[in-house]
Amino acid sequence: MDQQTKAALKKDKFVSTTTHGLEWANENRQRVMVIGGIALAVIVAVVVAMVVYQSRSEAASAAFGDAMQVYQTPLTQPDQPPEPGVKTYASSAERAKAANALFLTVADKYGMTPDGGNARYFAGLTYEEADENQQAEETLEKVGGSWNSNLASLAKFALAQLYHNTGRDPQAIELYTQLSAKPTTAVPYGLVQLTLADLYNAEGKTEDAKKIYASLKDKDAKGPAGELAAQKLNPAPAMPMGMPPQ
Repeated sequence: MDQQTKAALKKDKFVSTTTHGLEWANENRQRVMVIGGIALAVIVAVVVAMVVYQSRSEAASAAFGDAMQVYQTPLTQPDQPPEPGVKTYASSAERAKAANALFLTVADKYGMTPDGGNARYFAGLTYEEADENQQAEETLEKVGGSWNSNLASLAKFALAQLYHNTGRDPQAIELYTQLSAKPTTAVPYGLVQLTLADLYNAEGKTEDAKKIYASLKDKDAKGPAGELAAQKLNPAPAMPMGMPPQ
């Protein structure tokens, strides 16, 4: 087959394909327009959603920052008069109540954003600091079911401490066991185990605490948890009065 014939065949094939394509588009014009319109609408919706989410995230971050600023406000010192123009609180409970209201506002208004989730966690903490334990428990339980594993583990860890502080050690131990089985970056295995050992010591179950220390010493010999466990197992002897350190 000569070059001229090949070129003619290619041209005929191109013309035929193009013709069929135009015929299909003409016959299905309405369908093409509908599909194109749907695709455009989806793209626009996604873009708008992203813009709205970004805007809400920025607003949540600013509001969360304001709440944290209140939470970190200095307390009034008994022997020092407050400085003019500097906001202070008379007690940690009073400060916690003020911050709690702000954290709840952020959580309720921006709950789907990361800072909204963080705000609800801090709302639980400030409830407890304000001696409102029932509200603290309910809030921390809610955060404990978060899809964010780090945030959920922080809430469960705080909830376990709340259980311990309110005389419910069996529930605290159950939560510590759960956290130990699924540690996170925010609440690592060593931290949970050391806290559980402290609970056992507080209950007088020193042998159970020693078992935890021994296990941590073996599993994390060069890590901070292992080193602390080793110190707990072999505490340094008390220094005699008047003797200088070596």
